[in-house]
Amino acid sequence: MLGDKNQKKLDAINNPKVEKIVRETAERCNPDKITVITDSEEDLAYVRKASIEKGEEQQLKKKGHTVHWDGFHDQARDKENTKYLLPEGEEMGERINSIERQQGLEEVLEYLEGAMEGKEMFVRFFSLGPTDSVFTIPALQITDSAYVAHSEDLLYRAGYEEFKKLDSGDDFFHFIHSAGELDENNNSKHIDKRRVYIDLEEGRVFSTNTQYGGNTIGLKKLAFRHAIKKAMQEGWLAEHMFVMGANGPGDRRTYFTGAFPSACGKTSTAMIPDQTVVGDDIAYLRNIDDTVRAVNVESGIFGIIRDVNPDDDPLIYKVLNTPREMIFSNILVNDGRPYWLGMGEEIPEEGRNHSGQWHKGKTDEQGNEITPSHKNARYTIRISDLENADPKIHDPEGVPVDGIVYGGRDSDTSMPVAEALSWDHGVMTGACLESETTAATLGEAGVRNHNPMANIDFVSVPLGRYIQRHLEFGDSLSEPPTIYGVNYFLRANGDGDYLNDILDKKVWLLWMEGRVNGDFEALQTPVGNIPLYQDLAELFEQQLEKSYSRDEYEEQFALRVDKYLAKVERMREAFAGEQEMPERFFEQLDGQEQRLQAEKDKHHSSIISPFQFKPVP
Repeated sequence: MLGDKNQKKLDAINNPKVEKIVRETAERCNPDKITVITDSEEDLAYVRKASIEKGEEQQLKKKGHTVHWDGFHDQARDKENTKYLLPEGEEMGERINSIERQQGLEEVLEYLEGAMEGKEMFVRFFSLGPTDSVFTIPALQITDSAYVAHSEDLLYRAGYEEFKKLDSGDDFFHFIHSAGELDENNNSKHIDKRRVYIDLEEGRVFSTNTQYGGNTIGLKKLAFRHAIKKAMQEGWLAEHMFVMGANGPGDRRTYFTGAFPSACGKTSTAMIPDQTVVGDDIAYLRNIDDTVRAVNVESGIFGIIRDVNPDDDPLIYKVLNTPREMIFSNILVNDGRPYWLGMGEEIPEEGRNHSGQWHKGKTDEQGNEITPSHKNARYTIRISDLENADPKIHDPEGVPVDGIVYGGRDSDTSMPVAEALSWDHGVMTGACLESETTAATLGEAGVRNHNPMANIDFVSVPLGRYIQRHLEFGDSLSEPPTIYGVNYFLRANGDGDYLNDILDKKVWLLWMEGRVNGDFEALQTPVGNIPLYQDLAELFEQQLEKSYSRDEYEEQFALRVDKYLAKVERMREAFAGEQEMPERFFEQLDGQEQRLQAEKDKHHSSIISPFQFKPVP
């Protein structure tokens, strides 16, 4: 299956574990051909060409642009069938999906038996994090999808040379994927047998009968789960965070990481105008010489394209409309042009999309109208293609982190920005993140989904142990980064108009940047330190050229005591059944409750004006 040329490429790595994995996968999946891809431009060009020739991608009119369509019922991460393989008797908590290890292995390996017959097996080598770095984690991907292999070239750093440096070592992750039997549209046929099984014991993931990137691009959220466990064991953090540079006065640049649940403003924060981006999704954080340094695990973006338009996302929109190597997925194509929901221009009434040939009014089996572009349609680009790409995106030492931001979606409680009172208080802030559903996008409005550190879907250890690791990480530092909570979705009276404009987040960010550098004082409240009115008014004028009234400030930064107390109770209930929860976390909850109650008793009111609070000592 390999042939002399590919065998030599494999031999050059000189790694018995890699050879064993390739051999066993080939024997089980039975491909017609095996191709080993190195870091050479010749090999990378081969992958791009193969994806077109196999019909997994189609060329569009703009040079370098291609489109890929997943199956109609294969448009998102399959949470139900994504499971950890755990030894009998081992548990990770009620919110973490798992299956008994031996049972799960037998099932998924049976599905992979002969799964690559008539197809080509690609053997890929990548680096999670910058190469030649303490952050580097080598990763091996085996797949029968040229689209998956091509996507990873855009999203990750080449790693064939990194594997050579392992010197027969076995400290790497590996991922085995097969799309399985394909239908007439070249899509996975047996979606009922879609499985994504994560084997923490062996540092591997098996994925089959699926093509959607979140289930198949092994180095993304699948590798992330392994990295969280590895970080736990080695004393660092693997987080669902952006990394960005905020530009202060003069040439000062301050780096922040930030975690937000879906639809809470994560990407828009990472892409705030006039700032720089290192990464938009996953970060590794390490204590290096008593400084927190962070890297973007990836070198590209697998981004949701819905609502990317020239007004709200000018930098990304420009990239999507200029010639370069990039992949659209699950959008509408008409006459070689891509179209997506919310792009800011009229969409044709017919074309090709994830449902096949599409026309306006087309419905699915249940009679629901099919949108021209899927709501979860994506684009895949290199971060270096963005005009705001930070010059340190590939720095092997990472960037120094001075601030960590946690953001949720909350209509009636949390202020636009608040600085945690301590590291432990900030960890509590992150662990208590909630995302409130909206009728327009997520079904029933007003449902609060609890999502600790915006990471609940990916945590691969008991949640209590994960939170304890954050507390211990702060203990290891003489001056840990300052933690902030933000909320862009506060409404008048909880259900009226939004109290913030979309671009106001730039002011909150630059207040945080100035605050960590000692430029601003703050007011101390029971839930965190908040900005002084005059500082915000000056920032709004300088940065957005608009006035900011005392009334706006008072409404946005009022302490809604009863709402915060209700959240404390929700959090006690949410964490009550979790394993290994640290007592320090509950001490922070208790302390916040006591401070809130004391302020309520002092002012005889459940809503307290920010003008009632005193400066931080």
